[in-house]
Amino acid sequence: MGSFSIWHWLIVLLIIVLIFGTKKLKNIGSDLGGAVKGFKDGMREGSAPETPAPPANQVTNAQPGSEKATIDVEARNKS
Repeated sequence: MGSFSIWHWLIVLLIIVLIFGTKKLKNIGSDLGGAVKGFKDGMREGSAPETPAPPANQVTNAQPGSEKATIDVEARNKS
């Protein structure tokens, strides 16, 4: 009584198909697959490391054709 045989599961599946129809079951499967794919993409985006921003006291000079140079914009007193 505690275990179902394959025949019990086939009868349950047949009743579900008769109630919902194959088209509705296909749509449910498609929606579920799209949700899983969206969840996986979201997890992949969340785990990607972000590029760090330059420190607040530095400016990056990016001129075309030259290497990137960092300029320190902190004011210094002449002695």
